[in-house]
Amino acid sequence: MAIHKILLVDDSKTELHYLTDLLSKKGFNVRTAVNGEEAMKRLEEEVPELILMDVVMPGQNGFQLTRAITRDERYAHIPVIMCTSKNQETDKVWGMRQGARDYVVKPVKAEELLAKIKALE
Repeated sequence: MAIHKILLVDDSKTELHYLTDLLSKKGFNVRTAVNGEEAMKRLEEEVPELILMDVVMPGQNGFQLTRAITRDERYAHIPVIMCTSKNQETDKVWGMRQGARDYVVKPVKAEELLAKIKALE
């Protein structure tokens, strides 16, 4: 399945701008959310083919939100890639246990992220 629509969830305006610009230039349609509540609204409006998820956010964190999404039958088919500054192996293991399909550490390297997205197609 080709990936065209991506939901990017991150509370950092800088990160949202950088990743939206990067992905848009590669032909992806990117929608954004700054927290868990907004992410769930975006999911209800339009189901993406991939979610890029930050971990450290106000309210519900990315681990909790990933668990909620991947356990919801409406959204369980959507792959989640964690994009976070949390770089410990235990964080990566925990993210994968919550349902993430992959894990990228910030600062995100464009080639690495694009390769991980391609691997999901």
